[in-house]
Amino acid sequence: MLTPEQVRAYHDQGFVAMTEPLLTGAEVERLRQALDEVIRGESPGRPVLLRNLAGGDLHSDAVVIQIVNIWQAHAAFAEHVSRPDLVELVAQLCPTDTLRVWHDQIQYKPPTVGTATRWHQDFPAWPVLTPPDQCTAWVALDDVTVANGCLRFVPGSHRWGAHQGLGTNDDFSPRYDPAQLPPDARVRVSLVEVPRGGISFHHAMTWHGSAPNPTPAHRRAIAVHYMPGHTRYVAAGRHVMSPYITVGNGDVIAGDAFPVVWQRTA
Repeated sequence: MLTPEQVRAYHDQGFVAMTEPLLTGAEVERLRQALDEVIRGESPGRPVLLRNLAGGDLHSDAVVIQIVNIWQAHAAFAEHVSRPDLVELVAQLCPTDTLRVWHDQIQYKPPTVGTATRWHQDFPAWPVLTPPDQCTAWVALDDVTVANGCLRFVPGSHRWGAHQGLGTNDDFSPRYDPAQLPPDARVRVSLVEVPRGGISFHHAMTWHGSAPNPTPAHRRAIAVHYMPGHTRYVAAGRHVMSPYITVGNGDVIAGDAFPVVWQRTA
């Protein structure tokens, strides 16, 4: 369980990391092997998306391997997204009586060629959802350090609304329009290193990004984006998960593609 201080930090800062790993070494290794099978096309099922987020193929000189809904491709990840200790932690942070998987996402920065994930907010990239209160559980499958591209967050940015034109400067600081910020906003960057099997959480509106991986080490992670049971569908938006949404405009998102993984008991 998260401590009251950790829960408060999440709501105040928009992110928090646990100090102890959640996964054992054996659990991490099982997910690594499953990831390799999916990338090679040898898994029992297929994910919704598998691509080089940086453009080009998976063997380019700038690579971030992005896989969406790897839980649909391999049982190891299906078990991961619904593991009781993980979803109990998310339920402490996400105001809901029912927790569903929105989708998961691998972002794998291979050794030496792993490139940057630019500064962004998650929720503006999810225009089919409302309201913006989803929570991401980000689990490291390697030791993730400053050197190989750990996540960077701007504390408090989840309270500033959707920022139009959020971008990335050459020094990997966030590029933003000060006129869009509240008067008391202070833009500073926190670097969050996560050990293998460790976990961090962030709010759907928190500014975040990760620098390249020029090291000889792998930098693999599985992010699961969870949504409260009151999340509704916005039909005017478009997203890679849109074909899997079967409810009407304005209705609560439900269905087999968005499994319930936690419910509050009396």
